[in-house]
Amino acid sequence: MSRHKLFSRIAFVILLGSACQGATVTGIVKGPDGAPFQGAFVEARNMKMRMTVIVLSDTQGRYRLEKLPPGEYRVQIDATGYRSDPRTGVNLTADQNTSFDFALQPGVVHWNETHFYQAEQLWPPAKGKDLIVQDCESCHQFQSRMASVTRDADGWRDRVEYMRTAMHFNLANVTDQDAEDIASYLTMLFGPDSVLPKSPVDMPGYKATLRSFGADSLNIVYVEYDMPGPSRMPFSAAPDKNGYVWIPNFGVANKITRLDPKTGEMADFPVPNIGTAGVHSAVPAADGSVWLTEQGANKLGRWDPVTHEITEYQDPYLPGKEGVAAGGTKHTVRLDPSGNAWSSGYPLSKFDPKTKEFKHFDEVRNSYDVKPDKNGDVWFTSPGPNKIGKVDGKTMKVTQWSLPTPLASPRRLEIGPDGMIYAGEMHGGNIARFDPVTQAMKEFALPGPDPTPYALGFDTEGYLWYNSHHQDNLGRLDTKTGKVIEYPFPHYETCGREFFRDAEGRMWYGTNPNNKVGYFYLAAKSGGKQSASK
Repeated sequence: MSRHKLFSRIAFVILLGSACQGATVTGIVKGPDGAPFQGAFVEARNMKMRMTVIVLSDTQGRYRLEKLPPGEYRVQIDATGYRSDPRTGVNLTADQNTSFDFALQPGVVHWNETHFYQAEQLWPPAKGKDLIVQDCESCHQFQSRMASVTRDADGWRDRVEYMRTAMHFNLANVTDQDAEDIASYLTMLFGPDSVLPKSPVDMPGYKATLRSFGADSLNIVYVEYDMPGPSRMPFSAAPDKNGYVWIPNFGVANKITRLDPKTGEMADFPVPNIGTAGVHSAVPAADGSVWLTEQGANKLGRWDPVTHEITEYQDPYLPGKEGVAAGGTKHTVRLDPSGNAWSSGYPLSKFDPKTKEFKHFDEVRNSYDVKPDKNGDVWFTSPGPNKIGKVDGKTMKVTQWSLPTPLASPRRLEIGPDGMIYAGEMHGGNIARFDPVTQAMKEFALPGPDPTPYALGFDTEGYLWYNSHHQDNLGRLDTKTGKVIEYPFPHYETCGREFFRDAEGRMWYGTNPNNKVGYFYLAAKSGGKQSASK
């Protein structure tokens, strides 16, 4: 071996070793009875980086937080219905090992600590409830923006009107009467004279809505980063070839954000659009640029890696439909092997960066996800017609196939390692698999009272991950056997839109109501039978 190669390998080993360094915090979580408590989230927050590492206590109450960058930390427990004192001012150095035990005491379960499927069961029936389910939960749910505050009737009317204005492209169908019904219902639930008890625990039927997770669900690790400003609504987090992560800020923020996961530093890049852009999707390209969609403005955008400026490309609305979703909207963007930018929305479209021209596929009026395959064909989902489809990359011919379950509303899709097409049935509770060769369709039923698969992504072992929108959990599907393992998520309002896998195999996500992005991975297995309910 040459001296140059030898030194290169030694340097690589040193670099690899330094990348794996970090402090470790371990300990035991015990319940009020002094017994080991399983299934509690243990969180270590780096105060400077605004980064939080989250694990679960195992069947013996043990937890292990590792690979923590040096700095000051706050270590605390999150277990629904319990409380404990946090450990603050914890200063950790590289490779330091320390231990903290936690003793839980009984606490109160709040309404913002329930899942959407629980709220649907526990809230009283009314038109306002139906409208919230239909119109509000497409961008966020009730926990952070409804159940966490108390407002009188005028206050809720003001908030509803604000949303109608800011998100007009999504809420154009909400009439004045609808708005009044929504505001009245929110006043009834979360006004000064709420009809709800202080805690959902006091409602008949609450216990029947609780779910438990198996011991094989306790080895998941989450690492999250706070967004640099409030209400950014980060819809996803897509890694690039240089290790940065790109984040679309949905709603009125009108920015994309670049995260350096090593330092926690974030840089914002504004779009030129005036008014609500609704940046729904942002993905890096091979040339270092970043392409994005502006759902509210019906525009594509390209971030230039040299100038750091964003150039917008306006796609026209239908006449008289300016600013209305049905008149045109850009949803998800992906690049095909030739560098064309495909975007789902109303309708499916292709943008040629060389000619600066859009091509519309009018036979696909309502598309949600879009993904080119390695051959240059482009796959998409169409929720309204309940179909998945393909655009032939050479002929531009569109072919569509209906899903077996009526009104399944397919949203995200993934192209598997085996070349199969997988689509999450948001309202069908299944993941559909389509064989492009035989055109055979198979559905995998998902567990739980309201399985609502949204984000999808394959890990390095070939398992398909999804998040359940209403149940606020993750699931890992073995597409060979149909077996699903569910994992608890550390927030009660997940709202994940997409999963992106980085070069290290970590699965990145955005949780927009919680104003965070992060990734997850599996650590060593835990033993035992069941974890705590959540």
